[in-house]
Amino acid sequence: MKAPRQLVRRVPLLISALALLFAGCRQQGLEYPAAYHEYAYVTNGKSNDVSVIDMRSFKTLKTISVGKGPTGVASSPTRNEVYVVDSESNDLRVIDAERNVAISTIALGRTPYFVDVSTNGHRGYVANSASNDVSVLDLENKKVIATIPVGAAPGLARVSPDGNTVVVSNRAADSVSIIDAQKLTVRATISVCSQPTDIAIVPESKKAFIVCATRADISRAAPTTGKKQATPTDDGLGQVAVVDLTTDKLLTLLDVGKTPVHLAMKPDGGELFVSNFGSDTVSTVETGANEVSNAQPMGGNPVRGVVSADNSLLYVSNFGSGSVSVYSIQNGKFLKAVPVGSEPDAIALQPAINGKQYFLLVADSKSNDVAIIFVNPDKPAWSLFTMIPVGLQPRQIAVKAFTSAQK
Repeated sequence: MKAPRQLVRRVPLLISALALLFAGCRQQGLEYPAAYHEYAYVTNGKSNDVSVIDMRSFKTLKTISVGKGPTGVASSPTRNEVYVVDSESNDLRVIDAERNVAISTIALGRTPYFVDVSTNGHRGYVANSASNDVSVLDLENKKVIATIPVGAAPGLARVSPDGNTVVVSNRAADSVSIIDAQKLTVRATISVCSQPTDIAIVPESKKAFIVCATRADISRAAPTTGKKQATPTDDGLGQVAVVDLTTDKLLTLLDVGKTPVHLAMKPDGGELFVSNFGSDTVSTVETGANEVSNAQPMGGNPVRGVVSADNSLLYVSNFGSGSVSVYSIQNGKFLKAVPVGSEPDAIALQPAINGKQYFLLVADSKSNDVAIIFVNPDKPAWSLFTMIPVGLQPRQIAVKAFTSAQK
């Protein structure tokens, strides 16, 4: 990983070009509104804190102490709050984004990893891996309102865009639990493929895609009738299970690459991109047809992906090769690999400003920094802008942008 270290030593040279860069950005429409704030929140799993990066100055504004082993982080879509899951202290911390202080602690079940927030900001959902249940949070009143038993070792609870359904991946049970978010009960448990983890739900909330580390033998399964159950094979390939949320039935199992770990969906929901850690590829799933259309080579061990707001570009962090791949969805072409730090993992895009996104953030889990990639939306072009030191073993990133009320 010599290249990123050399770039870190050349940061002073980059700083000398800041004025020119931002002048160019202003010409392209990067004009911030009055009282505008934009912060990136990075959970540092081994230093038990959260780094707050000011995305206007590209400096660490503050380091907030939280519980033990912080992992998942999410921002509220309706309030100036950020939520951090502490996997070892089994709680969730609420951060006031205007003051950047922790204002509340909510006790959870055992070994939670991620939090998902409803689009109206009222509810939060956390799967507790070691207690086999899901905590339902009232985020307005900062309390747990229900604890719902699910399958063994749930990894993730994902709420649908309409807020009516929660899909839970039960890693040790090879199943998903479907929760009715109004009744707060499990309405169905569906056998899928082996070791389900990440979940993506289409914008219409009618269909869910669940990635599984191991392939099941589709010839032995009859998912539409439920008369037979898929059995795992050891050919190294993974799968994506497709579940109909209107009937709560498994529609099909799609073969993808080896050890798939993450799903990135286009904002319009038309395509889904599967990061295949073990085969150095990303598979494209056509969500309407429930088909895998192609597999695109990426860097070493692709682990996370994110799609631009205009549905045109896919960015993928390559854990094994210390880079971010840029892929044109429209043209079906690999465009560029941008070197970053060591073992890049979590990835996030800056919210769109005047319809354009200018910066991509990448958490480098081994070199303990966040790489900032400058995206020129008009050329297009991508380059490493700077690298910001954070805490030990950064795990996840959430970006919160808001305008403070004038006083």
